[in-house]
Amino acid sequence: MHQEWNNLLFVHWRVPVEVVQQRLPRGVTADAYDGSAWVGLVAFQMQRVGIRPPLAVPYLGSFPETNIRTYVRGPDGRPGVWFDSLDISRLVPALVARSTYGLPYMWSSMRITSPAVAERRYTCRRRWGGPAAACSMRATIGPEIASADVSPLERFLTCRWGLYSTVVGRLVYAAVEHPEWPLHRASLVDFHDTLARAAGYPPPAEAPVVHWTPGVKVRIGRPRRVRVPVFARAELGMRPSPAGS
Repeated sequence: MHQEWNNLLFVHWRVPVEVVQQRLPRGVTADAYDGSAWVGLVAFQMQRVGIRPPLAVPYLGSFPETNIRTYVRGPDGRPGVWFDSLDISRLVPALVARSTYGLPYMWSSMRITSPAVAERRYTCRRRWGGPAAACSMRATIGPEIASADVSPLERFLTCRWGLYSTVVGRLVYAAVEHPEWPLHRASLVDFHDTLARAAGYPPPAEAPVVHWTPGVKVRIGRPRRVRVPVFARAELGMRPSPAGS
């Protein structure tokens, strides 16, 4: 699948490793940084979704998305993203993604607006697919961060080149390819969220880590089965991520 992720806001905060671990399937381990697992609330405009760019469908292939995600390692230690929910404003793509990638897509009412030149507002209210939940965020956008100045934590939170899911009870992995994010630091002016709570995560206990990016072009590979050793078990805190992975 080819697509573009544009006008994207990352909001991250710490959660206890055990809170994430208890939600993961056998063979998948919560990835920790600085002693904590991290939850991400990520909102953006999905565009030009298709098997390849010329085959993108204008209406069904362009829509806003808001997802709740965390960071994990597979049985072989490969890093990836674990999605707890993905809210989009198109019902048909939500149903297709649920059946093909095994991802928990929801149908929601969503908007992305620009109240000012350096501001973005993201709103989401769930219609179908999970517990009632909503989110409203307004952020101010700062200058771009030079690639050499992106911190190890910022790379941990944003440089993930694959996703894990389960399809018919089997663990699968799909590679994700895209250029390095052109990251900007950002700050929240307004933040109200129940999507993370609906996914089973506590709200931020301190100021979240916030970034914005104009976006990138993305290619997502086919989901492939991951073999989980019989003896594999989730061991809390045993997979701290090296900086920059």
